[in-house]
Amino acid sequence: MIRLLSTLLAIWLGLAVMPSSAQDPLPSWRDGPARQAILRFVDTVTTPGSSGFVPPPERIAVFDNDGTLWVEQPAYTQLLFALDRVRALAPQNPDWATREPFKSALAGDMAGLAAAGERGLLELVMATHAGMTPEAFQATASAWLETARHPRFGRRFDSLIYQPMLELMSFLRTRGFKTYIVSGGGIELVRAFAERVYGIPPEQVVGSTIVTTLVQQDGRAILIREPKVDFIDDKAGKPVAINRHIGRRPIAAFGNSDGDLEMLQWTTEGAGPRLGVIIRHDDAEREYAYDRASHVGRLDKALDMAGARGWTIVSMKTDWATIFPGTP
Repeated sequence: MIRLLSTLLAIWLGLAVMPSSAQDPLPSWRDGPARQAILRFVDTVTTPGSSGFVPPPERIAVFDNDGTLWVEQPAYTQLLFALDRVRALAPQNPDWATREPFKSALAGDMAGLAAAGERGLLELVMATHAGMTPEAFQATASAWLETARHPRFGRRFDSLIYQPMLELMSFLRTRGFKTYIVSGGGIELVRAFAERVYGIPPEQVVGSTIVTTLVQQDGRAILIREPKVDFIDDKAGKPVAINRHIGRRPIAAFGNSDGDLEMLQWTTEGAGPRLGVIIRHDDAEREYAYDRASHVGRLDKALDMAGARGWTIVSMKTDWATIFPGTP
């Protein structure tokens, strides 16, 4: 009896000192309809015997990156990276001083860059992201992430990730999900940090690509990135890329803008239990507040469709107790 009481006491003490994160898989999420919808969905699809049970191989969750997993204001991180690359490469390209969009990039003229449109920005990215191997590009991107700082928060960009989403991805993986990033950003840039920051390996990153060619150099076969667009993984391109890279329709999709609309639609129109989630930026004090009028991460059509489609809208202001790791 004494031994039994001692054992029970030890168990009770163990539970008493157990960290809250072990008891609560989403400690940075405030209780409310959004949190409850996520937990309810996960329980439904992972409980054996449930009418909505989904076998582990089919538990695929896809996440947009910019604005869904990390900050995207005042400009997409990849654009800021490209602007720094323009400045670094300018001495080797003297014609850039008089040629748009490089002239505006060198002058820090954001209005001039905007006037160049999507084609001009693509030219900027192609010129600064090509001419090297994928490994060399990832090393360049990693080195930039080490030193670059966000203009408002003064922190590394890869530290401005959303703590609630880190918890959510980890929770899903403990329940047998495979988590994928499906980003409009360049696939190699996201691969440079995704495993270290998100716990998502490079083979589970889907993104925009530029043409890559195998060449022989000094008797070795190497891949070289060319200044040509291969595939833009945005809007209607996202379901296409998911089908191409993953080969299964996800059962859960997470986004924050109209660029994710088709991914949310295609995911939630599948058979069986489905979860579509929109992260809404409405916290100007702790992060940013923007939606319909924003030039970055515009949320308009998807917001209008959310109610009829049954998508869950997450308010950063209301539903998240914490935004970034180590901050309130």
